[in-house]
Amino acid sequence: MLLAQTASQVSRFHTFDIFVVLFTIVILIGVIRQFRAKPKNRLAIVFGLICLAVFLWLDVLMVANWLGTPIRLKG
Repeated sequence: MLLAQTASQVSRFHTFDIFVVLFTIVILIGVIRQFRAKPKNRLAIVFGLICLAVFLWLDVLMVANWLGTPIRLKG
């Protein structure tokens, strides 16, 4: 009976979550490297910051789902 109860619970963690966190780290490293570069490429910096903001928001939503408190947007 306990086995049936645990099997009916849905896992909140997906293997794709690991890739999202890794992509966020890679984007963060890229943004830091663009800020440190001598000839500043403004397009790359802005694009990297926008991508980083999107992936950080995705990470927040993902962790909130892990904790069982999903963030709901009104609309």
